[in-house]
Amino acid sequence: MTGAPVRRPRDRKAQLAVAAAELFGRRGYHAVGVNEIAAAAGITGPALYRHFQNKQDVLGFVLLTGIDKLTERVHDAVAATEDDPARGLRPLLLAAADVSIEQRALTALWRWQGRHLHPGDQKEIRRRVGALLTQWLSGLRTLRPELDAGEANLLCFAALSVFGSVGDHHASPPRTEFIELLARLGEAVVRAPLPTTSTVRRVPTPPPTRREELLSAATRLFRERGFPAVSMEDIGAATGIAGPSIYRHFSSKSDILLAASRRMADRLRLGLEDSLASAVDARDALARLSRSYVDTVLRSDDLIAVYTTELANLPERDARELRALQRGYVAEWVRLLREITPTLTEPAARVTVHAALTIVNDLPRTHHISTRPGLPAELTALAVAVLTSPTG
Repeated sequence: MTGAPVRRPRDRKAQLAVAAAELFGRRGYHAVGVNEIAAAAGITGPALYRHFQNKQDVLGFVLLTGIDKLTERVHDAVAATEDDPARGLRPLLLAAADVSIEQRALTALWRWQGRHLHPGDQKEIRRRVGALLTQWLSGLRTLRPELDAGEANLLCFAALSVFGSVGDHHASPPRTEFIELLARLGEAVVRAPLPTTSTVRRVPTPPPTRREELLSAATRLFRERGFPAVSMEDIGAATGIAGPSIYRHFSSKSDILLAASRRMADRLRLGLEDSLASAVDARDALARLSRSYVDTVLRSDDLIAVYTTELANLPERDARELRALQRGYVAEWVRLLREITPTLTEPAARVTVHAALTIVNDLPRTHHISTRPGLPAELTALAVAVLTSPTG
């Protein structure tokens, strides 16, 4: 007797994508092997290659599929803003908030693992998202005809950062409240008044020491490739010295990451202490803290990216200490926000603070925005607009 033939599920590729997304999001792209993805989907490693060429191909499929779902969900709402921006804005923001929360894991995956995509997949994602944004920008400029193209682009990407911020934290108000809150924060950005553009005077800085050159090169490489993909030889090559010479300044690659993370933590702490000491009340403290955070991020772009994404690669004791510092820093923002807006719950305040911080983190790394001469004042204005948005 022979048994009935075993049939492979028709959605095996989708099952593999779901398993990979969960593993990538929980442990990071580099820490996950192809065999682990296959095992999570109930198949062998070699069987995975019937569907994907390699792990990078899996990541591309996961994110491109997610982008397609996003586009499908918000297409009609985006089209409505182009036809009637005043009436279509609210439905668009609610739809974007809904899908961001629904696909929260995918949002986090794109934000923190998207750099590992094949260049072709990165280009395709930008093309698909760009087509959607073109419609959104058209509607925004009709809604606010005083904006020039650069200002509309700034507000559009700032609103995307609000929705993308859900991938940066675990705060979870009740779903209906969460959707309404994100939509309200997005509207605060879209309607935010922008300051008059002014050129920021650059203060000359002394030439860096060799240790500073190594630290800067390493943090840039960690941000671009991820900590596990960077070697000491890569860091040496970026600064024009042999890899072994680095050990005169740092004992290991982890030592470099730890030095970078502690420096970022120190800069944030000093900015917080100064803001609190000079403020007249909680509202003033939040405004000062927003300016301080913008200044710190613009001076420490690679440092803040590494500080927020690579702590898992540190020894557990150091990582635990730095995560506690991160939580404490955010907790001070939340405390100040709830002091000026007592009706906000703690989870809602955390969502609001992270939305403001994510705008400041994202926009300096966004094409065509980083070179805006008035970006420091614009980022501060957007962060304050989010933090002081009406609660009703």
